[in-house]
Formats: sequence, C-alpha cells, structure tokens
Amino acid sequence: MIYPAIPLAQTILQLLKAHQLKNIVISPGSRNAPLTIGFSHDDFFNCYSIVDERSAAFFALGMAQQNQTPTVLVCSSGSALLNYYPAISEAFYSDIPLIVLTADRPPHKIDIGDGQTIRQENVFANHILYSANLKLDIPFELNISGDGKHQSLPIINSSEVNQNFNEQEIAKAIHTAILEKGPVHINAPFEEPLYQTLEAPTVSVKEYPTPHPQEIINHDEVDVFIKNWNSAKKKMVLVGVLAPNSLEANYVELLAKDPSVLVFTETTSNLHHENFFPGIDKILAPVEKDEEELKALQPDILLTFGGLVVSKKIKAFLRTYKPKKHFHVNEKKAYNTFFCLTSHFKLRINSFFDLVSNQLQNVESTYQQHWLEIQDNRRTAHEAYLKEIGYSDFLVFNQLYQQLPEHMQLQISNSSAIRYNQLFEMDVTWEIFCNRGTSGIDGSTSTAVGASQISQKPVTLVTGDLSFLYDSNGLWNNYIPKDFTIILVNNGGGGIFRILPGDKNTPEFDTFFETIHHKTGEQLAEMFGFEYSNCSDLDRFSKLLAVHYESISERTKPVILEVFTPRLQNDEILLNYFKFLKHKSLEITKSEHWSIR
Repeated sequence: MIYPAIPLAQTILQLLKAHQLKNIVISPGSRNAPLTIGFSHDDFFNCYSIVDERSAAFFALGMAQQNQTPTVLVCSSGSALLNYYPAISEAFYSDIPLIVLTADRPPHKIDIGDGQTIRQENVFANHILYSANLKLDIPFELNISGDGKHQSLPIINSSEVNQNFNEQEIAKAIHTAILEKGPVHINAPFEEPLYQTLEAPTVSVKEYPTPHPQEIINHDEVDVFIKNWNSAKKKMVLVGVLAPNSLEANYVELLAKDPSVLVFTETTSNLHHENFFPGIDKILAPVEKDEEELKALQPDILLTFGGLVVSKKIKAFLRTYKPKKHFHVNEKKAYNTFFCLTSHFKLRINSFFDLVSNQLQNVESTYQQHWLEIQDNRRTAHEAYLKEIGYSDFLVFNQLYQQLPEHMQLQISNSSAIRYNQLFEMDVTWEIFCNRGTSGIDGSTSTAVGASQISQKPVTLVTGDLSFLYDSNGLWNNYIPKDFTIILVNNGGGGIFRILPGDKNTPEFDTFFETIHHKTGEQLAEMFGFEYSNCSDLDRFSKLLAVHYESISERTKPVILEVFTPRLQNDEILLNYFKFLKHKSLEITKSEHWSIR
C-alpha cells in the first residue's frame, strides 16, 4: 500500500479511519496531493472525485443528510475552499455533519504573493462548529536573504509537540462533527514536496474514542411543561424538517388522539397521521383577516421540534397570536422564531417523550375536531379549484404527486418547487428532503445526487428551471444512478418573484427579478449522458410519467423529464388559489349547514 510521506497527512488519514469515516469527496488540486494520495490508495475509504468545489460540498451534504454520518471534503488551497461556503452554511443551519479538510500553504508563505494562497485559518468562523488550525509537522529553517546577507530563522522547534497538538485538534473536530451534527473545518498546512510516498507510515496516532453524548434534563422546566400541557385546552405542535421515522409510532398516536392538540406538519416533516394538519397554508390563508377565527386557532401552548419551517403564514400567525408558552425540543439549539420561547429541552424528541409521556393527560376540548372539519372543507375546495383552472405549474405539480409511485425519495429544490409541494397530499411511503437551512437554490441538484449514493430508494429531484441551471455542475460526475430522475418544471424564469409584491411585466422586473430566459435542459442532458423527454401539456406529461416510472428499474441512463408551463399565467393561478379556498370554503360551510365557531 502507498502512504503520503508527509506525517501530518498520515495523521489525518489514520484518525479519520479510526473513527470509521469512509466517505471522502475530493476536488482536484496540488496542495491537497498528500491527502488525495492517501485516501485513494486505501480501500477502506470510498472516494468520490467532484471537480467543482461548490457542487462537491453539496454532494457531500446530500450523503451526510441521508446517513447522518460525517462526510469528508478535501480540496486544495486558495479560492477552492471558499466555494464550499454555501453548503457549509446549509449544513450549519440544517444540523448535517461535514468535515471540511482544506490543504494550506505554510504560514510563512501567506500574504507574500504566492499563488492560490489566501488567509484560510478560521475562514468559515461564522458558520462552523469548530475550526482546527493545524501546525506544520516537521522542523525546518526559513532562509531569508537581505542586504546581501543570508540568515536562518528557526520556525518549528519541536515536531513532537506539534504532532500531539495536531492529533488533539483533529480528534476534537471529528468528535464535534459526530456529536453536534454539523460542519467542522480542519485546515492543514503542507510544505513541498507534496507527492512523495512511502510503503509504510512513519506516524502512529494515539486513540481518541468518541465521547458518549449526554442529554441534560432540567426537571423543573419539565414539570412546568407537564403542568401547562395538562391544563391547556388548545395545544399546537409544529414540526419542521425531520428525517423519516424520527418520532416513534406510539408518540405519533399520543399526539393524534388528544382532542386538545393540533399537529401542524410540512412535507419535509415526514410525519403522517389522519388527525394531523399537513397543509398549513391551506388552513391559514382563508382566515388571515378573520379575527374571530385567528383567535380560535391561537394556542395556549406551542410545542415545536424538527428543523426550519417553510410556511411564512404560520410564522406570521404565531408572531401575532402568540401562545402563552413556547417549548422547543432539540439536542443543540432553539430559535426564538415566534419571540415567545419559554424553554429549550436539549433532548432528542423520543427521549423527551420517554420522559414526559406517562404524565401527559388528554384534555377535553373541541380544538382538534373543529379544525379537522375545516381541513376537510379545505380539501373539498382544493379539489374544486383543480377542476376550474387551466394548464399551469399548479396542475403540473398536482399531476406529478398523483402519479409518483410508492417508496420513492423526493429531493425538492427551493423557491417555487418546495412551496407548491406543501399544497398537495404526500404518499406516506415517500421520503422528502429539501435544503431548508438557508433555503438557497444553489445546490439542490448536487445534494440530490449525493443523497442517491446512500438512499436505498430511487431518488427523484423535483426542481425549477433556475435552480436546475444554477447547479448544472451537479450533473458533472460519474456517480449518478441509472434510476435517478429529474422532473424539471420550466416556466422560463424565476416564477416565485411574480407572486411577490412589486411591479411585474416591466423590462427591469423581467431582467433583474424574474430573469426571463429561453434555456432548456436538453443540451445538458446530452452533455452529461441523461435520457431526455419534454412536454408542454398535461396529457403528455401524464403519459411520460407513467412510461418512465413503470420501467424505472430497467433504465440504462438517468432521466431528465422537462415540462414547460406558461410563465404569465402561473402566478395568477397560484394567488387565486388562496382566494378561491376562502370563498369556496364559505360556500361549502353554508351548504353543509354547519358554522365555523
């Protein structure tokens, strides 16, 4: 076997291996050659070569999103590592473990004019859980010529001291990524020569076992929660981004069967029950100006868990109609999203319910039943609207979610795609993911491709045109499975901006907001070896979906299925949807002879 000659590279490799971290995403470069040599010549590691560092980082994020085990990123020095930043910030806010391993120049070569050299230490400081700035590991002297004289200045006096320091820093970074579920940065300076190899390592690292995570329980705060829960007749549970099967089934039932509890979920919550409320905006939009109904919905207490929430309407509602108490459950952090946070329980959600469930009591209330009736009303109105509208984004997304087969993983891009996704019923066998940490469009494709390396289910990416084009390098790799599918909804621009306030259909809006274009995915499909089909009507879209998914296991190439929609109609159809829900709901209420209390 071949090993890098540089002891620091050997140290990094051995410590990652000791912690069973196998998945390594490498971007080409020279300064990181000692690491690349070591990883690629050791069969223990699964190495992936991704040229574009921004894409590489999201690819790694997609892998870690699936297995919640740190993926290791490796790149050269200079601007290369700055391209990691979008994915690092996403990992930071989404609690996804990444180990960002960047090669660097020696300290004395920073800020002297060398190429591919920037100030790399602590460069991700605002969005990283830990920064390990390693030291050069070999003694050497720096020769300086000045005034015709030559002198030598000692730079490193003790390689043993530096070896101990580096081992401890690397281990601390690895443990942080594992335990705190987020990104860490290890910056490693290497001096030339970089490509020398050995047949046996010269370094043997000490053992650094990962500490056992400890959950801290504040029993006084737990008692306050239980007392408030058992006395409240209106309890709201709001669930953000959550991995599939995160909440044990008995706790799902506990929440669903309490008549005083409303459980609001989103598609990214991956949490299902017939008594839950998956269409938050469908509930809220028709009552946004109804003071009586808003007060009827206002909870006495709010329990939140999971990651960030898509719906702006629920945020606006709870910021105005605040609960008396807000309790949040999360191992790491609690955002005071609604400006009324009472307590943060630093526990896993199942640990929390293990602790409190036996003491929780069902409270007699009409809260849940009242809003379940309204939810049924909204679903009837929703179906009526589908029959009234013409060809549009809305109908395309409806058709897609009607036809997708069971047991799929859906990766949804940001902006319009994830917002439309919230309006439709999801199959309980689907797993749904979206980069909601920073909600950017910049890495959706790369994330989906990375996720497909780990997922046991076929992955379908549902994306808009701008997100797809923006991350086209996400297709530039050799790791895309044959059953990978991209559903590309192309409305010719940033359609989401047409539903926001502002003047539309002006040259300035078209150019700088909506960014109208006439690009398609056809040439990219050809370039990157995808099968490609397109359509511009619902009937053909339905037929293409049926043919594709019936034969997905027999595919010899991944597929891009592009559907074109009318740019100028989509926004009006979406905005009118919420108006229609309001008016149709009132009609249904009157026809059924029951009143909204």
